[in-house]
Amino acid sequence: MKQIMNKEEGFTGLEAAIVLIAFVVVAAVFSYVVLGAGFFTTQKSQEVVYTSVEMASSSLEVIGDVYGLNTTDPNNVDTIRATFGLSAGGSPVDFSTVQLVFATTESVVILNNTTPMTGGTLAAGNWTIINGATEGGDLLLEGQDKFTVLAMPKDALTENQEFNLEVRPSIGAAFGLKRTVPAKINAVNILY
Repeated sequence: MKQIMNKEEGFTGLEAAIVLIAFVVVAAVFSYVVLGAGFFTTQKSQEVVYTSVEMASSSLEVIGDVYGLNTTDPNNVDTIRATFGLSAGGSPVDFSTVQLVFATTESVVILNNTTPMTGGTLAAGNWTIINGATEGGDLLLEGQDKFTVLAMPKDALTENQEFNLEVRPSIGAAFGLKRTVPAKINAVNILY
């Protein structure tokens, strides 16, 4: 009977089973935590990618030509006219928060936004929407909408002068129009 009592093989197997179960439980909890952290990180990185694509891509595009008009002086271009729409898949742009920046080699000027015009004249240093938005109405460019914008810089443009008109929406990348006034100025000029 003493020989049977001195053998502890049964206890060793039971201890090993308890240790094995403890390792399995710890490994399961650890893998759950690691998988949860991985899913959280993947979700956050996906949000960052979508936000950065939204901020880096421009939703605007020019529809048709950009025109230079001379409304006051027949020798200079004093008003720029362009029609904007959304690019394919572009998100809506709220033109009540859009900023227009006019730049030449001599100056950079932020043009003031005035209410949409149905008639009248535009003062120098301002821009407005003449088609597409109603006075006091919807200034959200969405879907198939088109807004025709008139911009009148403070200084008139002369022959062969280059300029940049940058449209800066509140969300998304700025859209730049780099154009040159033609060598011969007419009442209405296509700017290239």
